[in-house]
Amino acid sequence: MRERPAGIGLGLALLSAVTFATSGTFARSLIEAGWSAEAVVIARVGSAAAVLAVPAALALRGRWDVLRRNLVSVGAFGLLAVALAQACFFNAVRYLPVGVALLLEYLGIVLVVGWTWAVHGQRPRRLTVAGSVAALAGLPAVLDVTGGARLDPAGVLWGLGAAVGLAGYFVIAGRIDDGLPSVTMASAGMGVGAAALLVLGLAGALPLRATFGEVTFAGQRTSWLVPIVGLSLVAAVVAYLTGIAAARILGARLSSFVGLTEVMFAVLVAWLVLGELPTVVQLLGGVLIVAGVALVRVDELREARAVDRSPARPAEPALAAEA
Repeated sequence: MRERPAGIGLGLALLSAVTFATSGTFARSLIEAGWSAEAVVIARVGSAAAVLAVPAALALRGRWDVLRRNLVSVGAFGLLAVALAQACFFNAVRYLPVGVALLLEYLGIVLVVGWTWAVHGQRPRRLTVAGSVAALAGLPAVLDVTGGARLDPAGVLWGLGAAVGLAGYFVIAGRIDDGLPSVTMASAGMGVGAAALLVLGLAGALPLRATFGEVTFAGQRTSWLVPIVGLSLVAAVVAYLTGIAAARILGARLSSFVGLTEVMFAVLVAWLVLGELPTVVQLLGGVLIVAGVALVRVDELREARAVDRSPARPAEPALAAEA
């Protein structure tokens, strides 16, 4: 009886990864049309937060005290995991192929290992160390430092900034009250992130540019609304809801492990839509990074199984990662 729910959960996790993977490709068409990366993020997460507001309120079932208890964590999540991570990622897409930008962002999982060791004294186990070393070894190949890829240093820095934001996602998500529904966390966090970027933009601290004519998407001229709808509904609402549903069935750790396929899907989508394909050296480096991150995830799953055997284990929060 458990095979069918597990199969459904796997399918939902893969659908979440596919839809999240489209964000860079949708954003590229807007950025090339003159949009600033910050304006793209505001449009994406602001629209998604509004669409998810009703499901988020219903999920609370009147337990507004749960949200009030977590306001600081939700605020930090919105600023770091949403505003910083997405603004840096979309800025990286201005200079780098989508797949390369996403690989740099996923190094954030390795940063979490260093954070927990330096701040909390949690010495990583051998498998985690091996995964971290593999991921870091793949970085020079992805950057193709000895080849002819000539990646823009500004894009690399933006990509590493996105990695910091993703690391913040995992650190903050692990501290959220289990009673706060994931859809509420997602909607509130995206609302905070969009509001913060909008305020900074209106104050002149960040560039806010948007055009409302035609854009080039998949080699065709189309309305600017097409990538906006894709970013907000496909790459945010559908991606979040299917990711949350998958996490409810598979558990947050296993579903986030399946979510690593987002890198593969992002490369595939960028190739089909934008004609972007990393070099052979970059692909090999990408394999090393994904394999290293997977090893870290496997080690976390092993630890989770050991903890889950304890009789007083509470239900784990269902949170989906996002790019």
